[in-house]
Amino acid sequence: MTTKIILGTRGSELARAQARLVEKAIQAARPDAGIETRLVTTQGDKVGPLERQAGRKGVFTAEIERALLAGDVDIAVHSAKDLPSETNSDAEIAAVLPRAAIDDMLVSKHPGGFASLPKGAVVATGSVRRKHQLLWKRADLKVVDLRGNVPTRLRKLLENDWDAVVLAHAGLARLGLSPAHDKITFESSQFFIGILPHEIFLPAGGQGIIALQVRADDQTMKAIAALVNDRETLLCLRAERGFLRLLQGDCDCPVGVLATIDNDMMKLRAQLFTDQSAAPRQGEVEGTHDEGERLAERLLLRLRA
Repeated sequence: MTTKIILGTRGSELARAQARLVEKAIQAARPDAGIETRLVTTQGDKVGPLERQAGRKGVFTAEIERALLAGDVDIAVHSAKDLPSETNSDAEIAAVLPRAAIDDMLVSKHPGGFASLPKGAVVATGSVRRKHQLLWKRADLKVVDLRGNVPTRLRKLLENDWDAVVLAHAGLARLGLSPAHDKITFESSQFFIGILPHEIFLPAGGQGIIALQVRADDQTMKAIAALVNDRETLLCLRAERGFLRLLQGDCDCPVGVLATIDNDMMKLRAQLFTDQSAAPRQGEVEGTHDEGERLAERLLLRLRA
């Protein structure tokens, strides 16, 4: 008998592309599954940019989680970095796909990358973390607010007298906008692309990760999600979310955090900004791959010391 699975996701082009990746992964593991994707309009899709900025936590995920708990969908598909560090106890992140690129990218009207931006250049971003990182390295920049999905943000770069925008590498790649010779083409226009190295521009917790959320008591969907789970990515996500939970910081908090695993050893790094243009507090801890929560506690103590 065919197993029917309803995926729930936002209606943005990127969200639908991510849902297709989940569908493809599940279909490969369970060819007998009948998979449908249901689009859910979230608060972040309905309100204006100022309202989003005032209460950003969960604005792109809460309605999808509610649809999951109501039984309208079986698996909620999220960009992990959009999920608040505290979610409903009746739902859980059961699986993640392998992590994509973690870096941020500068999409610019000028060649040469970040260092070659003209003095006083205008750079747009919707992320408080990115704003602090940009001004930390280039206090001369003028950083302006930017909202909307990826195509909207690129269109705004075309339409405004801005020099560049900052976007996630993973999102560009999933939309087929991977750079060719350090350039991308969008609506017949070309932009220059430069990676902002994660060693300096530490990403948001969960960046590059697609999360599969299921009802906590749904053993069938847990088993299906487990078939496509990337264990190391999930361990890293738990460590990053554990750190954010202890910090009580989500996507509007000026913090970058990244967990990596090499030979069963986990390294957890974080940057915490406490002043708009000042250098961040930075720290790094290491331990075994399965002690992410303990590493998160140690790292927070180090940053607050």
